[in-house]
Parts: sequence; structure tokens; C-alpha cells
Amino acid sequence: MAKSQRGGNRQPELLPRSKTTRPIPIEGNHRLVELTDSLDWTEMEVRAETVRASKLKNGAGRPPHMRALLGAMVLRATRYMPYRVLADQIQHYAPARYLCGLTETDWSPDHRTLHDFMEQMGEEGARFINEYAVEWAVEEKLADPKVLVADTTAQEAAIPHPNEMGLMAAFMTTVAAASTKAGSELKEFAAEAAPEFEAAKKTAREYRLFAKTKEVKGKVLAEMANFVEQVNKRLAGVVTAAEAKRARLSKYAKVATDKVLQLHETMTKLLPQIRYWLKTGYVASGKVISLHLPELYSIVRGKVGKTVEFGLSWGIRRLRGGYLMATLAAAKNQLVDSRFAVSAVNEHIALFGKPPKAYAYDRGGWSKKNVRALKKLGVKEVGLAPRGKAEWQVSAATKKKLVSERAQVEGGIGTIKHKKYGFNLPAARSVKMMGFCGQSAVLGFNLNKLVRELAKREKRQLVG
Repeated sequence: MAKSQRGGNRQPELLPRSKTTRPIPIEGNHRLVELTDSLDWTEMEVRAETVRASKLKNGAGRPPHMRALLGAMVLRATRYMPYRVLADQIQHYAPARYLCGLTETDWSPDHRTLHDFMEQMGEEGARFINEYAVEWAVEEKLADPKVLVADTTAQEAAIPHPNEMGLMAAFMTTVAAASTKAGSELKEFAAEAAPEFEAAKKTAREYRLFAKTKEVKGKVLAEMANFVEQVNKRLAGVVTAAEAKRARLSKYAKVATDKVLQLHETMTKLLPQIRYWLKTGYVASGKVISLHLPELYSIVRGKVGKTVEFGLSWGIRRLRGGYLMATLAAAKNQLVDSRFAVSAVNEHIALFGKPPKAYAYDRGGWSKKNVRALKKLGVKEVGLAPRGKAEWQVSAATKKKLVSERAQVEGGIGTIKHKKYGFNLPAARSVKMMGFCGQSAVLGFNLNKLVRELAKREKRQLVG
């Protein structure tokens, strides 16, 4: 029996099937259509151009397709997806093309263009547009800036659990791989240091398979630290020559050279911290927890089952009505509760021009100093949850209202941490892009909430 041809039907087509589909009408009550028709794209473009202009050296080059790229940014904010999937959605999904203003053209941005635009916008750009969304909600009477609650949270990074052996083994492996793709100086270094790289690989394997007691683990870790120290010292003598000849290298060689230089700088800081831990058993202050993202830090949360989180600290503000605003900490200790309890109100005043009438925060922000500072800023009902035997500074009825509002901020934080929005464990290779992902998640949460509530007010059922 003859074997049938693979693909298609066994009954051949008289005419080849067209690869171009007929125009498909988009439902008017689709979520993305409602969002497109409701947003003030002119205002968003003005804000985006303001951020973009602050980062450009000059105005040379072709202007970006701002309307389409902003639509892509909104699409990814309302439902997190990788950039390649985002580009595919914009090219083939009709509501996404409508959101990006591309229904009358065949052009579509590729994944690199999308990534470069969002990297350029950064955390500050996403925050600026999110402020527009919150101000819009206030104008529509869906949010009330007279009542504010705030809290802090952690954005976990997509990194392995940090441990000394893992960090040192990753350093040796990455330096060995990157050096072979860099300039001649680093290639020669990789060839000369090959015995140390091989010995480190065997030591890491010994630690993971055979080191079962604390004494043996400490001995193997010290041995690994010696190999790393030898390689890093030898690398220090090559760094200056490699950096001087960087301009002559090709694109990928430059990337590899920069990676090796960054790893050398990070390990120079990390190695004494590892020696300190081996000697005392205590973690050094400012411990490096990631070779590739050294700006990350550990955040002690005290939660059941998760006492420590690794990533970045954020401050979250919530208006009555449920709309959120986020602030990224520039340093580890910037957004501790005792400080953010007051700075949250200062940020609220900067955005809306006046303080909230009522304000709530948990007991982490309580102190008599903070209560005085908040009243001085103009907050009439200061609802900081007191510690110990201290008393509430508001009436029983106001306390009940503020406690209810305070509890709801946890729900908002939990929602943006869902994988739909991509706040936690974002696929970001830099702290800068982690900040963008955090603000983008809050923006998507607010926009989804806005379009739902506007449709509900007009008694329309959304689809999509």
C-alpha cells in the first residue's frame, strides 16, 4: 500500500490555500478595545517623550513608533508575557493590533524593538504613566485620594538560592566561558588558568556529593576559596590591559569582556565576605547574593516558611478604591517601615498637591515622632497601628474604617505578585529591568481595574 503524503488532507486542494486571512471583526466590548478607546494616548505619548528625552544624548536618528510601542507596553502590563510572545501577539492577534494602533498597516515591531523601548522607558517611565492612570481613576471618582494606606513588600529576583559554593562555582564557570570569547589577553588568561578551573569543578562536585558534615563542608569551601582567590588575583593583572583594548573588539567580544570585568569586581568584594563567614559563622553586612545582579540584597520578612527573600524592596501606596502606586527603594534600608510611613505621605502630596485626610499604616511605622510628623504634614486622622500599650490616635469608628482599608492593601500586593502581572521573579537580567517589571505590574493592575469598573458603570459585559 502506497504511503500517503504528510501534511494537509489526503484529498488534494484544487487551488492552494491562501495564507492571508479575511479581515476579522473585533468585538466592541473586548477588554483591549475598551482600553484602547478609553486611554488618552496623546497624554501618554507626551509623558513617554518626556522620559525618553531625558535619556537621549541628542535627537539624532529616526523617531520611534511611539503609539505602537506604548500599546505594546500596555498589553504586556495587563498580561505579562515574554517579548517574543508579545511580538507574536501584536503581529497576529487582532485586538492587540487594535490596541497598538496597527490595524491599518502590515508593520509590526519585533521583540528587540519592544525590549529596547521598555528598557529605555525604565522604572521611571512606567511609574510616570501609572500616575496618569491613577489620576484618571480619581477624575472618574473611582479612587479617593483622601484616604491612603501604605505598606512595604519585597520583589523576589529570579536567582538561585545564594550559597558560598554556588557563588564561587558560578564565578569560575562563567569567567572560564566568557574569557574564551573576549580579547586576546583574556583568552590567554583562560588557557593559563585552565588547571584552576578544572580543580574548582572537581571541588564543587566533591562538595555537593560527598561533603556531609559541617567540618568537611568548611574544609572544602576553604579549598574552593583558595582556587577562586588565585584566579581572581591573576585576573586583576589582565583586567587593565583587556579594558584598554576593548574599543577594538567586536560586539560579542565587548560583551564578554565587560562580563569578566564585572565578575572580577564583584568577586573582589564577595571573597572577603566568604572568608569572614568561614571564620566567624556570621553573614557579613552587605553580603553579595548574586554574581550577575550584585545590587540585589536579602530582605528579612519573618514570614512562616520564608523568613528571608532575595531581591528588591518596594513601597506600595493604596488609595481608597483599590488603586496602587509603587516606589522602588534606591538602597536596602531606604524603605524600612519607620521611614516609609512618612515618605509615603510626602509622595502623595507631591502627586496630588495635598495630604490625605486619613492615613493608615501597620505597627512597623508607629512612633510618636512619626505621628507628630504626619500631623505636621496635614493628615487629620493618623491611623498608625500602635505598639505595646500605646493608644490609637483616632476614634473607634475611624479606627475600624482604617483597619479595613489597611487590610485590603495586602490583597492588592498579592494580586500584582501573581504570574499574570510578573511583579515577582521577573525574567530580567538587570536591576533596572526588575524595576520596570515592578512598575509595569502595578500599571497593568490599575488599567485592568479601570476598564472593568468603567464598563460596569455603563453596564457592559467585557470579553477577552
